Amino acid sequence: MLSFEALQVLDAIERKGSFAAAAESLNRAPSSLSYQVQKLEDELGLVIFDRSGHRATFTDAGYLLVERGRMLLNAADEMVADAASLAHGWELEICLAYDGLFKSHFFFPLIERLAKKSNTRLKLTEQILAGCWEALAQDRADVLVAPIPDTVPQGIKVQPLGEMSAYWVAAPDHPIHKEARPVEPDVRAKYRGVAVADTARGMQPKTFNVLEDQPRLTVSSMHDKYAAILNGQGIGTLPWFWIQDDLNAGRLKRLKGGEPFELTLGVAWKRNRMGNAKSWLVRQLPKLLAPYLQAGDIPIGHK
Repeated sequence: MLSFEALQVLDAIERKGSFAAAAESLNRAPSSLSYQVQKLEDELGLVIFDRSGHRATFTDAGYLLVERGRMLLNAADEMVADAASLAHGWELEICLAYDGLFKSHFFFPLIERLAKKSNTRLKLTEQILAGCWEALAQDRADVLVAPIPDTVPQGIKVQPLGEMSAYWVAAPDHPIHKEARPVEPDVRAKYRGVAVADTARGMQPKTFNVLEDQPRLTVSSMHDKYAAILNGQGIGTLPWFWIQDDLNAGRLKRLKGGEPFELTLGVAWKRNRMGNAKSWLVRQLPKLLAPYLQAGDIPIGHK
């Protein structure tokens, strides 16, 4: 019968390089390891060690047992750790959804911080517009960071975080900059707008700052939108931290007469289930995102 103890013995022999060293690491006599391996070979009908040389070496079948056995040992360790986490109120996994307005690396500091607290696995997922709230409502996300809608779905708690400024921009040589009133709807309608596709699967998808009769380029992420605008493929609005360096360097230019859009951001979660990881995230996010939640006309050169 293949046992975890036998797998631990094989693992130790392979790691330490000999029966004697493995026995010492396991605080057992070398003869007891030899007996256990011989018994395992008899029970499985396999030759685990080639004993034809001056020292025993693993056969191919033996190496397979070691490699697959380590997978089982690791799974067992994870199972025990997961059980301990649950027993102390920590979820096995927590999914944080964020509107694509934010950059994914803003949330990377959470990884190590959470690892110091528990074994809870953190999952990050970018969502767009209505897809943000759909993911939360359908339990595909546990916590959400997104602009607060006019109507919040029932059963969801929202904690305001602050406001963020976004601006109309285009490449510096884009023809819209020659217009006298570039941000007026009738003028914008003549130029291609760049939009990010709503990630909603069932809810009515939304658009933002794109006119119905305007030529349109639709991309799948905020990074793609930023790249398309930077490349001169259209016009659009972007948060200040996406474009600050490009405005400073002259790679992008604000549309004349365009006032900054102020988006009210919030962190949201369902009220009915509150584990330790979710509570921890809700406390961490306001401090983590505070540097990016600045409203008003952010001057060029602002850091």
